[in-house]
Amino acid sequence: MGSEVSGTMLKAAVRLLNELGAKALVIFSEVSADRLKDLDVPVVLVGSSFEMGDKVKKVSIPKTLDLDNSLNLISAFLLEHGLLKEGEHFVYMTDEVIGIKTVRKGISVMKGFFSKNQDVVQRLLEIAIELSAEGREGTPVGTIFVIGDSRRVLRHSHQMIPNPFKGHRINVLDRESKEIIKEFSQLDGAFVIRDDGRIAAAGRYLEVEPRVIDLMLPPGLGSRHIAAAGITRLTKATAITLSESGTIRIFKNGLMLLEYNPRIKY
Repeated sequence: MGSEVSGTMLKAAVRLLNELGAKALVIFSEVSADRLKDLDVPVVLVGSSFEMGDKVKKVSIPKTLDLDNSLNLISAFLLEHGLLKEGEHFVYMTDEVIGIKTVRKGISVMKGFFSKNQDVVQRLLEIAIELSAEGREGTPVGTIFVIGDSRRVLRHSHQMIPNPFKGHRINVLDRESKEIIKEFSQLDGAFVIRDDGRIAAAGRYLEVEPRVIDLMLPPGLGSRHIAAAGITRLTKATAITLSESGTIRIFKNGLMLLEYNPRIKY
């Protein structure tokens, strides 16, 4: 995108921001930081890194995620850091679109998604998106990634098979680990990943009793999703599920935060 076009889009976005009295500007485009220094509202740059500056915040979200879900995650980020309240608006700008998003009532259940292990969550979301689109050797894959609070997660689960990661120091943030993760995603059970990205276990059965846990989930979800939601209710973990149908869901605090199928054109 040319700098002249980008500058024109940015001016239009700022004008809309001021006319609406919106509380933040979210940019899904390459924009020079010098052009943002005079703005009086928080600015979120969506890209490949995570950085909390005084005014400009950088948030990493997979580029393959659709815009609606990306905006929902950004809403959660703005809420979590006290930059917006429910019912307030922010303006967003992509290479082709300028729009307005209202932080909807109830989205506060997503608070906690952008935590210290956010880079780990994003990495696993990227892998889940690839597995959804490609499968493994042409076969659809279903799996669960449970990220964070790993000691408590391990206490609420048990091995279904010998742990293939025992004694190894494989970290999801290492690029060479992706093929290993994809290979073991064919196993029954869940991956358990520490906050720092190190894989603690795979092939883990999550011990969740839905009748004793108050879960508020959409109807029709199967045992994999109930287990994922339940473990996030019992612990402080985040869970990502991938269904054989290709649908990816994220759970936190016992609730579903995101539902996305890369195979479907939205």
